[in-house]
Amino acid sequence: MKTSHASHDGLTRLVLARFSIAFVLLLAFFFLPAGTIAYWEAWVYLGVLFVAAVVVVTYLFRRDPELLARRMKTKEKEADQRLIIKLAIIPLLLAFLIPGFDRRFGWSDVPVVQVLAADALVLLGYGIVFLVFTWNPYASRVVEVEPGQTVVRSGPYAVVRHPMYVGALLMYVLSPLALGSYWAMIPAVLNVPVFVARILTEQRVLARDLDGYRDYMQTTRYRLIPGLW
Repeated sequence: MKTSHASHDGLTRLVLARFSIAFVLLLAFFFLPAGTIAYWEAWVYLGVLFVAAVVVVTYLFRRDPELLARRMKTKEKEADQRLIIKLAIIPLLLAFLIPGFDRRFGWSDVPVVQVLAADALVLLGYGIVFLVFTWNPYASRVVEVEPGQTVVRSGPYAVVRHPMYVGALLMYVLSPLALGSYWAMIPAVLNVPVFVARILTEQRVLARDLDGYRDYMQTTRYRLIPGLW
C-alpha cells in the first residue's frame, strides 16, 4: 500500500512538473516573439490544450495510471526513432515560433472563423488521441513492446493501424492556423514526412516484437488514412 501510494505521488509530481515546463515553454514560444500578451489566438489555443489535457490526465489518473506513466516516458530505445525525433525538432520549433512573429509583424490575416475552426479541429485531434487511450492501455509515448502486450484490433484500430497519429497530425498541422498564422503551416506540413517515417519504423518494431501484429496488418490494411495509405 505504501509503495503504491509513493508511486502515485511520484507520478503526480512528474505530471505536474511536465505540465509546468510545457506551459512555460509555450508561453515563451508564443508571447516573446509576439512582443505582447495581447495575442488572443494564443490564449484561446492554450485554453483548448489546457482543458483537454486536464480532462485526459484526470481520466488516466483514475482509470489507468499505468498508461499515464507510460505516456511520461521519453527515452527511445530504437536508434532510428531517436534520429527521427532529432529531425523533427527544427520544424516543430518553427511551427510554434513563427506564429508569434507573424502576430508581431502582421504577415498573415487569418479570419476569426478560420482560427476558431482550427481550434475545434485541434480539439478533435486531442479527442482522437483520447479515444485511442481508452482502447489501448499500451499506447506509450516511446516505441516499444512490453511483456504481456497484445494486439488491439477493435475500436479505432479496426479502421487504421495508427489512429493516435491521426489525432496527433490533426493537432500539429492545424495548430499554426489556430495561432493565426498561415506561414507557420509550412514547417508544420514539412514535418509530416517525419511522422510518416516514425509510423513506418514503429510498424517494423511491432511486426518484429508483437505477437499477432503481422496478421493484424493483413486485416487492417491502412496505416493512417482509410483508402489512401
